[in-house]
Amino acid sequence: MPKYLLRLLCFTMILGALPVIVIGSVSYSIASRDIEQKVRESNLQILHQTQMRVEQVLRSLQLSSIQYVNSPLVLQAMKKPLDSSEFQEIRDLTSGFNNLQAVTNIDQAYLVNLDQDWVVSMRSFGKLEDFSIRDRIGSYLSYTNSLFWVTQNENSSIESVPASAGLGESSQEQMPTLISSNNVVSMVFKIPMVPTNVRPKGFLVIDIADAELSTFLSRNPNSGEMYVLDREQKFFLNDTEHEGKYAALNEQIHEKVELTSQTEGFFNAEVEGNPVAVSYRKSPLNGWLYVSVVSLGQITAQSQKIALVTGVATLVMLCVTGLFAIYGSRRMYSPISRLLQFTKGLDSPAQQTGRRQDEFIYIEERLSTLFSSEKTLREKMKGQHIHLEEFFMTKLLTGKISEEDFRYQGERYDFPTGWSSLGVLTLQMDTLEGTRYEEQDRDLLLFAVNNMVGELLPAELRFTPVMIDDAQVTVLASELNDEQQLKEWMHTQAEWIRERVVTYLNLPVSIGISRSYSAIGDTPRAYQESREALQGRVSLGSRIILHYEDIQPRGQTEAALYTQLRMIEDQLASALKQGDEEKTDAYFTQYLGLLADKKLHFSEYPVIMVQLLSRVYQLVQEQGGDVAEVLGEKASMAHLLKLSTLDEMTNWFRKRLFVPVIRFWREQEESQYMNIARRMIRLIEERYDRELSLEACAEELNFHPVYLSRVFKKEAGVNFTEYLAEYRMEKAKTWLQTTNLKISEIAEKLNYTNPTAFIRTFRKITGTTPGKYREQQR
Repeated sequence: MPKYLLRLLCFTMILGALPVIVIGSVSYSIASRDIEQKVRESNLQILHQTQMRVEQVLRSLQLSSIQYVNSPLVLQAMKKPLDSSEFQEIRDLTSGFNNLQAVTNIDQAYLVNLDQDWVVSMRSFGKLEDFSIRDRIGSYLSYTNSLFWVTQNENSSIESVPASAGLGESSQEQMPTLISSNNVVSMVFKIPMVPTNVRPKGFLVIDIADAELSTFLSRNPNSGEMYVLDREQKFFLNDTEHEGKYAALNEQIHEKVELTSQTEGFFNAEVEGNPVAVSYRKSPLNGWLYVSVVSLGQITAQSQKIALVTGVATLVMLCVTGLFAIYGSRRMYSPISRLLQFTKGLDSPAQQTGRRQDEFIYIEERLSTLFSSEKTLREKMKGQHIHLEEFFMTKLLTGKISEEDFRYQGERYDFPTGWSSLGVLTLQMDTLEGTRYEEQDRDLLLFAVNNMVGELLPAELRFTPVMIDDAQVTVLASELNDEQQLKEWMHTQAEWIRERVVTYLNLPVSIGISRSYSAIGDTPRAYQESREALQGRVSLGSRIILHYEDIQPRGQTEAALYTQLRMIEDQLASALKQGDEEKTDAYFTQYLGLLADKKLHFSEYPVIMVQLLSRVYQLVQEQGGDVAEVLGEKASMAHLLKLSTLDEMTNWFRKRLFVPVIRFWREQEESQYMNIARRMIRLIEERYDRELSLEACAEELNFHPVYLSRVFKKEAGVNFTEYLAEYRMEKAKTWLQTTNLKISEIAEKLNYTNPTAFIRTFRKITGTTPGKYREQQR
């Protein structure tokens, strides 16, 4: 394989494969991170929902228990001793426990009076020593809060009924039968409910089975295992078999909560060597920690699918890139191969022996040998000699060749030598309007003029004539030293050229002449002077010959001139809006006359004309029109700046701007009038049965009443009041023909204050009274 082709193939492969690999890796990394983050946020949200469900039940139970403790029945019972003979009062106290069952299933409830030494539970009554809760009361006394939660209590739902209870078998049968559980969560109220270290009078203890609260935990397999830790970081509300499994994990959670003081968070850890994602939330209600543990394998399962898809896609793209690299490299190498085969033909048999290290080095050596031969180069330049001269002159006029380069390269061309002074003539066509030529003939005409100049002027008096942009340029050479004589001589040459062009081509042209100079390096400056001289046509007219000295700028333009021009612009804009072509032409003539009287410098004309052009553009935009669509491509600012004479500018404004703008304003005004008239007719049709006036319509449509009256009269042919009356009478005719309404009722429906006014209007419009009209129609 050729050495350069191999390099090109390797470079193309690297260039195509590297972005694919980088994009694939970054895409997988971002997708995996986003999936893991979303799963964690989802688990944290599920944990939050679980906490809300549990706390909602606990808060509801707290409120119900507070109402029970503060009820008059409990407050009175806590002040006196009770015995089993007071069956009705004990029954009322236990019925309060039954009401708590509406919130959630309660395992057991106790109302304990320490002062009077009695206990009322959901199924019995007796002394404190007869109940198993006596073992817990001592620990409850150590709590400072009046309301607190205690976990890890052994089940106490099955209590022996003391003989002193005296409730009887029938009463015990009425007690609810509850399902026992292994552990309970206790909600404890001190009575009275005032946070203090003083020994309370009694307690209200509500036991809820762990199994009951566990039902509120989420069982979604995607959210992993969920459990709860109490204030002492003890495991509850889930299978106790996981307690030892998550012991180390619970210590980490406890440390994070204590160190960061954050109520929620998540982190990665290991459980029995398996990576897991842990989410936790701390409850502000009771300080419990809700924990969710999810295996990272579940989280990364979807990421692995993405990795597989990304890998396959990357592999496919690499294969496609490789194929394109091979195909593209060969296509890119094919011109090099052809060039290499071509250069082989330039080698002699002796040169073809030997080993090439690189194709480009070999080609460079052969081309260097080819172009180092002056004879070969001159032979190839013979047929293009005149074009090279023109190219050389173009570079000279545009300042791309210095005097040193001219002395070195100019010797090979037949340029004049031994001159004393030089000058530049620049010829431009004034306009093609009124001639037999079209705009597309401009380049061909310029080429013809360039050939004529080369034939009219002897070779010893001029350098090679050239065409630059829209002008024909000739550098004249003379042996004259007198400035005035040189100026007259150049003017004579320019006049001779202009007359021949008019004679043979019937083409109006103007010629700009630069100041004389002697150093060839000043040619670019002289060329610019000749072009600037041509700009004087704006104020002096066309078909002229201008010297640079004749168009030197004068003083600053008077400020009053711009004020007068602004006033005429306003009047011209008003005439355009009114569609008055005569006034428009008169104001524009006045505008041009003011410019002519002030004899402005040619450089000021474009600025003023652009200002007027901008004002015309504003008129189009005020009516919501698009400038390019309304005026066309030839009405652009770039086209204006290409115009070289005042006559061209004048004709351009009148034909390309004023006529389309007047037409556009008329169309817009007619459209606006029709729209307003339609809206007024719609108002009449909708409100003919109510008070309706021209002033009301003006307020509705946000126009002046006089303006609406004029527009409606123009579009409808009648004034607003007549049209409203005729419309109401047409309604009256319909009702007279098709209904049995009384004339007074019809008058009222048409908003007439009395039937007489209605009859008078009806007779005026139809020529008969409403009664006679009904009889005629029937």
